[in-house]
Amino acid sequence: MSACGSGPHPPAPPAATPPPSPSPAAVPPAPLRVMLLGDSITGSPGCWRAMLWRRLPAERVDFVGSRATHACGTDYDDDNEGHSGFLATAIANRGLLPGWVATTRPDIVLMHLGTNDVWHNQPLPAILDAFTMLITQLRAANPAIRVVAAQILPMKPANCEQCGQRVADLNAALPGWAAILSTPESPITLVDQWTGFDTATNTSDGVHPNRAGDRWIADRWYPALLAALD
Repeated sequence: MSACGSGPHPPAPPAATPPPSPSPAAVPPAPLRVMLLGDSITGSPGCWRAMLWRRLPAERVDFVGSRATHACGTDYDDDNEGHSGFLATAIANRGLLPGWVATTRPDIVLMHLGTNDVWHNQPLPAILDAFTMLITQLRAANPAIRVVAAQILPMKPANCEQCGQRVADLNAALPGWAAILSTPESPITLVDQWTGFDTATNTSDGVHPNRAGDRWIADRWYPALLAALD
């Protein structure tokens, strides 16, 4: 005789399956910090910067610099490192760039420098040495810095007959200079701002771009900067 209550027990219910954990939300990458480095063509007022910025994916780009002009009649990221009248040789020899870079910490630098050096008849080797020093200073702060450098705009001012040829000589030397200094970790890309630029229709004085010149500059920076963002 079986004991009271000793009958078979009902099977235990299956364990409940926990609901799947929600996937963590994707965190968008931080925007890359882009320094626009130059002289008055970059900074005074440099409205090509506004034209360029409006074409870029805003969530991926942060223009950085110690200066802002608040000009050009539109809202945009106005930070820049365009210093009117500055020579590349002076920026390099006076050690100005490391301080600017320490504050702004750029990932990418767009550089249009040399116009004032040409104007003041600095020797071509001295200009190239200054460019090399600037690259060295940038890499000291960020070994993976990406540099997009311009073959600079033509010049035809009324009071500098030789400026046009000096610009041509500088621009002709830049591909070799960039090839020597460019590295896989810190590439230097050249952008031809010179070929086809018409000082009669694209500048106000043979040197500084007008609105058509600003569009020209932005159009040529755009694909190179977009590639540098990837």
